[in-house]
Amino acid sequence: MTKRIIVGISGASGVCYGIRALQMLSDMGVETHLIVSKSAQLTLAQESAMSLSELKSLASFAHAIGDVGATISSGSFVTDGMLIAPCSIRTMSEIATGVTSTLLTRSADVVLKERRRLVLMVRETPLHTGHLRTMTALSEMGAVIAPPVPAFYAGLDSVEAMVDQSVGRCLDLFGLHGESVSRWQGLDRGRD
Repeated sequence: MTKRIIVGISGASGVCYGIRALQMLSDMGVETHLIVSKSAQLTLAQESAMSLSELKSLASFAHAIGDVGATISSGSFVTDGMLIAPCSIRTMSEIATGVTSTLLTRSADVVLKERRRLVLMVRETPLHTGHLRTMTALSEMGAVIAPPVPAFYAGLDSVEAMVDQSVGRCLDLFGLHGESVSRWQGLDRGRD
């Protein structure tokens, strides 16, 4: 069976992470199911020249945020998990409580209940204690909290390379290893 990943894009800054995830997954031949929140549509217009229809065309399937009857809203529809890139604090909090109001958070809830991989690229700083407690609760439920943090050791020379590195490391968590990730080669022991 072809790998199948749900990609959610919420309204946090960093829509480039979701865009790049869809592009990388397509290059790997992975079937993708996209959900874009209403807030993410505003962020897309602010942070990218890409239209919503262009974004949707990057996915194998695009689902409306209010379509709670979509295939991905049921655990019987088998996926390899879900990546939310970026993940807002609101989206993270809805998932943690299990009180879901959209297809985005319902799908994440399904992924957790089915014990599949849920990776959240949470985009917020600084974090208060409530945020941290919510992250802990999600981690205890099986989610992976993976904020997009630059890997300076990799010597990346552009924002695009940093985005690729962050997204690639998240895809590693699904067993999908792309060529755009700069892998650690160990320390150069010849330097002082």
